[in-house]
Amino acid sequence: MERKSFELSEDWVVVILGFAIIALALFGIVVPKPSFNWADSSELTQKVFSGNNLLSMASQFGLIYAVAILGAILLKKNLKALLIVFPTVFVLTLVALVLAGNSTIKEYNLEAVIFSLAIGLIISNCFKLPEWFKNALSTELYVKIGLVLLGTTVIFGDILKAGSLGLIQALLVVVSVWYFAYWVCRKLKIDKEMSLMLSSAVSICGVSAAIATSGAIKGDNKKLSYVISLVLITAIPMMIFMPYIAQWLNLSQEVTGAWLGGSIDTTGAVVASGSLVGEEALKISTIVKFSQNVLLGIAAFFISIYWTYSKSVDDETKKDKPTLRLIWDRFPKFVVGFVAVSLLFSFVIPAETTSQIKDSLKSLQGLWFALAFTSIGLETNFKDLFKQDNKKPFYAFIIAQTFNILVTLIIALALFN
Repeated sequence: MERKSFELSEDWVVVILGFAIIALALFGIVVPKPSFNWADSSELTQKVFSGNNLLSMASQFGLIYAVAILGAILLKKNLKALLIVFPTVFVLTLVALVLAGNSTIKEYNLEAVIFSLAIGLIISNCFKLPEWFKNALSTELYVKIGLVLLGTTVIFGDILKAGSLGLIQALLVVVSVWYFAYWVCRKLKIDKEMSLMLSSAVSICGVSAAIATSGAIKGDNKKLSYVISLVLITAIPMMIFMPYIAQWLNLSQEVTGAWLGGSIDTTGAVVASGSLVGEEALKISTIVKFSQNVLLGIAAFFISIYWTYSKSVDDETKKDKPTLRLIWDRFPKFVVGFVAVSLLFSFVIPAETTSQIKDSLKSLQGLWFALAFTSIGLETNFKDLFKQDNKKPFYAFIIAQTFNILVTLIIALALFN
């Protein structure tokens, strides 16, 4: 009888790679965080392209290149193709990070992921990329490694600092908006994958929630990129106009901050918008947004269970309920990694150590996400993103976002007035 060879699933490989990056940092191998902030050509050359900063970029590249190669070896993927493709994706991602670092671009809150996606889309639609190149793009691997590293920033001890009112509002908003958004999506006959990603993006914390949900359900990257585009595009007018609407409604800074933090989907836009109102509004908006971000891991856990259960019923056991074993087999293990990392940094790693490595790990987390979106762009066509079928998700997103704005305002008035 032939012995079956042991193979690691991608999710377990992701957990191994994520913990390896964290272990290196804990043992003192901390990759410096490069700076991408610049206002004019002189700052671009003297700061971003300075010798020390380029060395920081090279250090990051060396680490993540080694991690990507190790991932390919563990997953038995084509190593020769990866050795060519990964540096290409990294250089394109660096271009996106530099563009997003411009001070003028930052004023419009255009994040690096949108530039990563745009650069990839332009290349994939202007040039015909060979199949071996596309096959070497490990989008899901990059996203999931970023999500495991995201656990380093979700510290359970900080939940208490966020304040009881912020947590109550976050919970009420997330639950009510999520269910409403999902209900709208199903009424419009949008498929379950898109419905889950869209509902999480609107209700929890925008880009990160969409990515986490997509990873949990192994969602279509084209659908994910569409939802991300909706989040980033709608955040801009909300960031600009909501402070003026709050002023017109004569809302206090506390209520305004709670309203902004609970309804605007990206953290950067929340901070920018809160700054337009005042210090108290900025403080409250940040607390509320952080409270929603904390719920990301919990939401991903329950979405994973729901998706595993529903898929098992639909595809595997038409009549019988799925067993615990089947649920565990289908359950995305990177969520376990995310929670384990969060617990580790909450209760085991000393605060002093965390403060020394958090910037480096957060930078690496953002880089993995940016690499993923460059890869998504490289394997996607414009016609897939903006085809006729995509109008329904757009309508659902606008309806859900409008509901989010109104419900959050009512809850903010009740709790913070």
